[in-house]
Amino acid sequence: MHLKQRFSKLWLLSPQRLSLLGCLSVAAPWFILLFVIAPSFALQPQLDNSWRVELISLRIANEPISADELDKRNKAQLYNADTLFLPDLDKAFTIEFGAPYAPAAQRLYYRYKLEGFDKEWVYTDAEYRRATYTNLDFGAYQFVVEASPNGEVWLGERRIDVNVAAPFWLSPWAIALYAAMLLGILIAFGTTLSARRQALHLLRDSEERLKLSLWGSGDQLWDWHINNDDLHRHNTWRHLKKFPEDGIRAGIGHSKTNIHPQDIKKVQRTLQDYLDGRTNHYEQTYRVASDKGWVWVLDRGKIVAYDDRQQPLRMTGTLKDITPLVKAEERLKMLAASITNISDGVCIYDHEFKVVETNQSFSKITGYSREDMIGRALQFTLYSPDYLDQIKQIVQQQGSWHGELEDVHKDGTMYQIELTFDAIYDEGNEISYYVATFSDITERKNAERELRRLSNTDTLTGLPNRSYFQVSHSNLVRKRIMHALLLFDLDDFKKINDSLGHEVGDHLLMHVAERVAEVGRPQDTFYRLGGDEFILLLEDTADVRVITNAAKRILDCLAQPFHINGHDIVVSSSIGIVVYPSDGQSSQELLQNADTAMYHAKNAGGAAHQFFNESMNKNAVRRLQVENQLRHALRNNYLQVHYQPKVSLRTQKFVGLEALVRLELPDVGIVSPAEFIPLAEETGLIIEVGERVLRQTCRDMREWVEAGAVQGRVAVNLSAKQFLQPDLTQRIMSILKEEGLNPQYLELEITEGVVMDDPERAIEIMTELNNCGIHLALDDFGTGYSSLAYLKRFPIQTLKIDKAFIDDINGAERDRNMVASIVAMAHNLGLDVVAEGVVDQEQAATLSHLKCEFAQGYLFAQPLRREHFLEHISTTLASLKTKPTI
Repeated sequence: MHLKQRFSKLWLLSPQRLSLLGCLSVAAPWFILLFVIAPSFALQPQLDNSWRVELISLRIANEPISADELDKRNKAQLYNADTLFLPDLDKAFTIEFGAPYAPAAQRLYYRYKLEGFDKEWVYTDAEYRRATYTNLDFGAYQFVVEASPNGEVWLGERRIDVNVAAPFWLSPWAIALYAAMLLGILIAFGTTLSARRQALHLLRDSEERLKLSLWGSGDQLWDWHINNDDLHRHNTWRHLKKFPEDGIRAGIGHSKTNIHPQDIKKVQRTLQDYLDGRTNHYEQTYRVASDKGWVWVLDRGKIVAYDDRQQPLRMTGTLKDITPLVKAEERLKMLAASITNISDGVCIYDHEFKVVETNQSFSKITGYSREDMIGRALQFTLYSPDYLDQIKQIVQQQGSWHGELEDVHKDGTMYQIELTFDAIYDEGNEISYYVATFSDITERKNAERELRRLSNTDTLTGLPNRSYFQVSHSNLVRKRIMHALLLFDLDDFKKINDSLGHEVGDHLLMHVAERVAEVGRPQDTFYRLGGDEFILLLEDTADVRVITNAAKRILDCLAQPFHINGHDIVVSSSIGIVVYPSDGQSSQELLQNADTAMYHAKNAGGAAHQFFNESMNKNAVRRLQVENQLRHALRNNYLQVHYQPKVSLRTQKFVGLEALVRLELPDVGIVSPAEFIPLAEETGLIIEVGERVLRQTCRDMREWVEAGAVQGRVAVNLSAKQFLQPDLTQRIMSILKEEGLNPQYLELEITEGVVMDDPERAIEIMTELNNCGIHLALDDFGTGYSSLAYLKRFPIQTLKIDKAFIDDINGAERDRNMVASIVAMAHNLGLDVVAEGVVDQEQAATLSHLKCEFAQGYLFAQPLRREHFLEHISTTLASLKTKPTI
């Protein structure tokens, strides 16, 4: 609240200094003023006692004092006194007031006036309820104070007469003596004294405002007269009785300074630099001894007066107690230094989980600098966004999250951390920051893993032991992961121990472990269950071929002699095999069944393996037989190519043929393609089979074309493994060139499933083949998941409808409609349509009605040998002499 205070000029002569006539002339204006303002008092509203302003206390030089201590004539308490007697004072006195019983007393406004001194009201509010006066002349005054709830209506007036006693040398008997002399002096120096009086009032006003400002701020004002080394202080602190003794402003000779020893030099240097003109201002913070111990002060000052030689005469400044600020700053520095230098990594995120700060350990642990991280969103590379969102949600709801995670260093290496996430709340209980603290626990985890390894490792062979197998296998079963167990022991191992000793037996077991450990794949695990009993766990497979190969390799590696302590030891083994989940639903059940299968193998003579499931065992044996037969056929050229004609349904004429591979072995007979072709795909032999079929087909087709025996194209199937060869086009063109067949006579059939695995790559390969003049057909259409968007992009000329749709074309309306849709779609794409597996005339007639152009199947001919094929088309398809339409 802006306080406006104006002081009136006092006439130089007071009533005690004038004669009776002078007294009457001075008193006359007061009667006039009373006559003028008296009616206004009558107009004031009637008030209750609650609005009455009370005089609370009296202060001399800002120190409380009772009225009777000040003057014996003040017998009543201040709050109910009508008159206040003041002795001749050279110090300021203050009257505190207030309206404690008024409504909303904390929000009242006040105004006061010392009649006879103040011409206008002085306004204040409830925060500053004091009236302070300094150096009042002796005489009679009246102090008036009023209160107001709004600053407009003033209520509760309180008046008290204030009598300032005259000094002894102004007693009535001395007045007359001085009167004549004063009259002359006043006439001579009236003008000068009047100006001085005015300046004095201005100075008092300035000092009063300065005192109020200092009192409100708590700062201490110091005024240093440099020439006479006189230092004055105002608004001094009780706990700091002495001014800081820097030896320049205060402190003389060798007196002990109250400034901290570590700060005295910088205070003197800063102050002297300013006095010498080397700096533009003086400002320094330092420690000073006080009743409270060392306190921090902010010392500021400025020169306010210079002499004729521009040398400083006077310097004024303030002292501010900044101890709480320094302590808070030191605490912040301590916390910042602690966070910066602790061994744990610290990362601070804002409310959007973006990095705002990291410490040094963060960079040491992760490899990322502070600049790399600022502004980055929270992320963990090895975890899904859903897991990250779950962590955020827990921190937001519960305020904290703790766990162990894996992360990646900046250089790409893996490490493990123990992470704690905490939410930091502001004054409004809203989350302002998130703090992540973590430590690198990689070494600890490695040590734990090493301890677990030691506790789960067989001491003799170094293999995982039975307890480790039980835990690992139970986890596989719990997670429902497909796997196989190969349990085996050494046949007649007891005889070796009994005859050669247990030491040789132990060495034999160690050598067995070394050999068999190399049998499995990288993801497989080899265990020693105890004694001479071992188990090989083949994870994530139920492939009988893989399982059987592993068993054969175990038997083969154990069949080689062991050289131990001068002995050549030959051992055999019996292996029991189980597959999850077909052979058991628990770890214990699977192990029991494997043990049963192992003893079945042992009872059968040993040195063999046995599947627990008899049907699986037979199937495995059959697959091995077929694989051996296929390899034998490739070595001895027993593969044969049969041909099946392709016929036009419109003209019933031969228009082409398809080459089909067959396996026929001496003393065995024909092996079904359904058996050996999938096995050839699994083993990779299909590439060699396919190339041999293609080469034989090109050779036969060239001979027939040159002889005029056949026309049209011969279709050859491409397997998935062939199609994915990077040099497929070069291989095919090389075979065509070597066998002398023009590419226009060759058509390659590619199954729908192969091209849809990677459509873009398939289009690229098919385009290369097509550009070489080779026709392409999409085989088994309808059995895969063709996309029309890709189908229209495939560079094919023919679409072959799978036999599954032809079988029920006359019995199921859905199949007939499906074939009709395929034919219509193919025609719209400009493709020919070939129906596979046609076995009767009704199917042929329906296909012809549906506008299917071509067909092949047992209705026209079975796949025939080379020599039988020519004979068949010569006798059965006499229309061959007419040039077919392709």
